Amino acid sequence: MSSTKNALAASEASDGSDIIGLTQQLLNAIASGDWQAYRNLVADDITCFEPEASGHLVAGLAFHEFYFKLPHPAGQPSKPVTTSLASPVVRMLSADAALIAYVRLTQTLDDSGHPITKQSEETRIWQRIDGRWQHVHFHRSLP
Repeated sequence: MSSTKNALAASEASDGSDIIGLTQQLLNAIASGDWQAYRNLVADDITCFEPEASGHLVAGLAFHEFYFKLPHPAGQPSKPVTTSLASPVVRMLSADAALIAYVRLTQTLDDSGHPITKQSEETRIWQRIDGRWQHVHFHRSLP
């Protein structure tokens, strides 16, 4: 690849809009329970710290797949879910690695049908592998 193409690739990634877009796609896949879309964005060896892991570092996809495969309660329609990234900040660590930090706002309905908004603080690492951005690590905390 020429140095001009390398510079272009680095400058295209440096504004962070592609990382924000990929992160929104990832969160939409999670909210809709779309395992295949999630799987396409996430590296096989992803690592994470999240509340569901009770303080343990989790590696790989099996832990996450469990939650995607849970059945919806019989006879209950799924609740509408909207997920937003509040105040996202992207830091390009290199031309092939990026960090995004934000507050995730999840709007849905409680069991009584009233609108609620939940939040979590998240940091995610994306790495370009074989020319494609892959989600490789995240840390999610609840307030």
